[in-house]
Amino acid sequence: MVRISSENHVIVMSASNTPCAISKPGETIVFETMDAFGGQIKSENDLFSSVGWDRVNPATGPLFIEGAEPGDCLKVDIVDIRCTGKAKMIISPGFGILEAAGEKSFVFDLSDGKVIFDEKIHLPVNPMIGVIGTAPAGAGIPTGTPGVHGGNMDCTLITKGTVVYLPVNVPGALLAMGDLHAVMGDGEVAVCGAETGGEVTVKVDVIKLFDAPYPMLMTTDQVVTIASAAELGDASKAASGNMREFLVHAAGIEKDKANLLLSLAGNLRICQVVDPLVTVRMEFSKEILKAYGYV
Repeated sequence: MVRISSENHVIVMSASNTPCAISKPGETIVFETMDAFGGQIKSENDLFSSVGWDRVNPATGPLFIEGAEPGDCLKVDIVDIRCTGKAKMIISPGFGILEAAGEKSFVFDLSDGKVIFDEKIHLPVNPMIGVIGTAPAGAGIPTGTPGVHGGNMDCTLITKGTVVYLPVNVPGALLAMGDLHAVMGDGEVAVCGAETGGEVTVKVDVIKLFDAPYPMLMTTDQVVTIASAAELGDASKAASGNMREFLVHAAGIEKDKANLLLSLAGNLRICQVVDPLVTVRMEFSKEILKAYGYV
């Protein structure tokens, strides 16, 4: 087993990053992660303005996977996610899509599998990964920005038991991840979830000759395509189009029929609307795919 300390992290996903660890396909890796604020917010007296955007969303890694070559697919099985410490949130004028009166920080205890929001509300912990991605082929992309390479997708389905498919754009893929949330709602409308540090255990494999509409997820019962764009409509069109292409090529469903199926049985959902690009996902049932012979 390979373990990567959070001391090894990047704030830009780039082909020029030096790998901090090497693994073989099929090996299990533990990524120790910092929270989205890089551990800089420890109390409600620590405001986000003292941290700054240039220190946000550190992603542990990158990991070099032997045998991963450009054009391959990186399959990341999320074995476990463990949140540690307290959960932190911030609000500030101009952040998110909801108006805030002023800049404030909040710190919440995690106890008995719950986020202690206040004396009335204890929210069940549902750990998820906000940032997971590979290095892009061209210019580096900040870890706070989502894209075809993955990155800051903030998708609530990227959790224990999900398989994430990412493109290999450079030798070794250079996988990195971080930005754990103890709980987060779809949209992340106030600019953050319950941000925590923690550990992510994954198993990584390389798939040759697999043309996936990246990024793509497999949950226990769904196939999910994810897309990010400057405008919500463009991201929605891309995620839906990617799923349609998957249905056509993987399950042999005729294009117009795939359109109908997605309108009847596909679920288009917002992941986040607060990053430099917005992110949406299209969810589709594995049971329907099985009816067309796809496993």
